[in-house]
Amino acid sequence: MDGLARPDITQLLARGVTRLLTEHGLALALEVPLANGRRADVMALTSSGEIWIVETKSCLADYACDAKWPDYVEYCDRFFFGVTETFPRDLIPDECGLIVADGFGGAILRDSPVRPLNAARRKAVTLLFARLAAQRLVFLSSQA
Repeated sequence: MDGLARPDITQLLARGVTRLLTEHGLALALEVPLANGRRADVMALTSSGEIWIVETKSCLADYACDAKWPDYVEYCDRFFFGVTETFPRDLIPDECGLIVADGFGGAILRDSPVRPLNAARRKAVTLLFARLAAQRLVFLSSQA
């Protein structure tokens, strides 16, 4: 991804993360607005109802100016950073999962610890995910 502009790297990184999670059987939504005003880059739902959030970081500057990642943890069971192959991985906190990806796919290099959501938050986030996915599907079908 060398030589690409940051928005292009971000797009390829998100594509690789989504391909990886889809291969693992997760349902996905991109750019999910959360109740605290944050926006999750990638939110995924497992077949057992576990909620994952992946915050993508296209470069060191993107990571360095972003201290908001703890705000996402309260909306998921597992939290990951998704980074490029050249990103300095030792900067990713141990309490976060680590995904390395490019435009073609990726790999989970470190699993996230499980922080189970309480029942009320799980219901709210799952409904948010379902409603957002349904709204986007209706929008896409109306464009065809």
